[in-house]
Amino acid sequence: MSRIANYPIELPKAVQFSQDGQTVRVKGPKGELEFDLHPTVEMSNEDGMLKFAPSADGTSAMAGTMRALVNNMVVGVTDGFEKKLNLIGVGYRAQAQGAKLNLQLGFSHPVEFEVPEGVTVETPSQTEIVVKGADKQLVGQVAAKIRAYRPPEPYKGKGVRYADERVVMKEAKKA
Repeated sequence: MSRIANYPIELPKAVQFSQDGQTVRVKGPKGELEFDLHPTVEMSNEDGMLKFAPSADGTSAMAGTMRALVNNMVVGVTDGFEKKLNLIGVGYRAQAQGAKLNLQLGFSHPVEFEVPEGVTVETPSQTEIVVKGADKQLVGQVAAKIRAYRPPEPYKGKGVRYADERVVMKEAKKA
């Protein structure tokens, strides 16, 4: 059984924290996030230490989940999150233009991806994409949507993949 809810979250000096009922707001140098706690979880703020506990009809698993989500908010507004993607394939290119990401992925047409608010996309080179933001879930979702346009195929390895992803290659058909 996980005991993650027993560990308090220490708020850094640069973070402003407020709670209104079950709504939690965290503001820091990288942005501002808001989240609604589950009704079966109680949270207390004691001198910059956030403590989580299940209510009378709650479970420790849900308290641990809420603690992890609030901790991700605190880390997001202080340091931020990023996902790196690589384009593997001849002619595969990416170019960031403001709130749009132009992708050449071997289709007969270019793919234009609208970047949602709260996330920034950078292209240090034509075959690298870096997705940054304060919201861990949103950063992961944007990276997954970009990857879904052309996931890596198992024979040649062409496609969009995470920087740390390992694609297991299949052996070609033998005659």
